[in-house]
Amino acid sequence: MTGRNTYLVGIDGGGTGCRVAIAAPDGQVLARVIGGPANATDDAAATGARLCAVLEQARALAGISAADLRAAHAHVGLAGVMDESHRAPLKSALPMAALCVTDDRPTTLAGALRGAPGGVAALGTGSFIAHAGAGQAPRFVGGWGLAVGDQASGAWLGRAALTQAVLAGEGIVPPAPFLAGILAEFGGTPRAISTFSETASPADFGRFAPAVIGAATAGDSAARALIQSGVGYISAALSALGHNPGAPLCLTGGLGPHYAPFLPDGLRAGLVPAKGSALDGALLLAAKMADAPAGQP
Repeated sequence: MTGRNTYLVGIDGGGTGCRVAIAAPDGQVLARVIGGPANATDDAAATGARLCAVLEQARALAGISAADLRAAHAHVGLAGVMDESHRAPLKSALPMAALCVTDDRPTTLAGALRGAPGGVAALGTGSFIAHAGAGQAPRFVGGWGLAVGDQASGAWLGRAALTQAVLAGEGIVPPAPFLAGILAEFGGTPRAISTFSETASPADFGRFAPAVIGAATAGDSAARALIQSGVGYISAALSALGHNPGAPLCLTGGLGPHYAPFLPDGLRAGLVPAKGSALDGALLLAAKMADAPAGQP
């Protein structure tokens, strides 16, 4: 129990959906509601309106007044928030006066570690790597999208698999069974893979990631090489952030835990389950706002 007297609001959003939670001043969660996509890089007005609608559902479920919601401390973590051009429209659209808007990296880290030191490799359709040292500000790498980043993610892994399948189809790399299977799915022609890739979204590429994991687990050499490339990135990124082998490490996202068997011994020794979700992290950061002395962020 703290001395705060305002409600807390946490929002986690991305391209596949948004999640809103409202907690009482003592931290007890009163309502959780799931809504549609809420990505900062989409239409700002539509994203704001969608979040407001889900907030209103959560407010009614929590049994608090509109005035209570306006007075709440809130942290919003949305995929794609990069600068004030993304934050400003959301701050204008949402009713809470005490509002912090960030990308989803701080909320994911806060939820997974709950303030403890350690690292996080968030690997879903996209990816980023984070580390929090004892008494230090969190540090992040990645999260730049598939065009220039998202290494080790589902989209990156799927696209890499298709690239290797094209090379196998042209006789440049050995036709391992996994790659032959992908070629067969596209009628045996690299041209069909190329046509698919011209309009494929990250999610479209990402649907091949489970097959890569499955084939690598079964011992397919081509699939294992792709996974090891992702492992190399994860290891290098954590090292760049100052993460030491054996220190706590959470693998989050739909793909993250599947990398566990392939990590080097030092990283695998530190694996711990995430303590919470990005939505839990958003609520935790909202509570920190509420507890901060007046005048401090």
